[in-house]
Amino acid sequence: MKKFKFACFDVEQVGPDTPLRLEVAARLAFPDGSIKIAGLRREIARGRLEYEVIAGKQFTTLADIKRMRERCRVKAKDLAFTSAQHSTRTALSERMPFGSSETVTGKSPRELLQARLNLNRQARQKKP
Repeated sequence: MKKFKFACFDVEQVGPDTPLRLEVAARLAFPDGSIKIAGLRREIARGRLEYEVIAGKQFTTLADIKRMRERCRVKAKDLAFTSAQHSTRTALSERMPFGSSETVTGKSPRELLQARLNLNRQARQKKP
């Protein structure tokens, strides 16, 4: 593990409740540099990161950052499709073919149109 040396203290002296300036806290909690001071300030503004103001300076702790990370954690969504639903759908699709391009009656479109026209003629003839 890489040791960080800051100007005035040794990192090994830092505990979870040691007040740290935002820059130092960001460098310790996110050593890859993915979160900087601005990111911590945004989380403070959103109310997810607790902090203290001492002598006009903002401080936070590694424990506060840990709690912030827990608040920001995204929960995994439940699967919308389960194997039980799959077996039900499979049973239905075996009974009724979905998306079949074949007509159910086996008649051509021309024959279906002719039958419809005949029904219309019969309906007109029955009217007084």
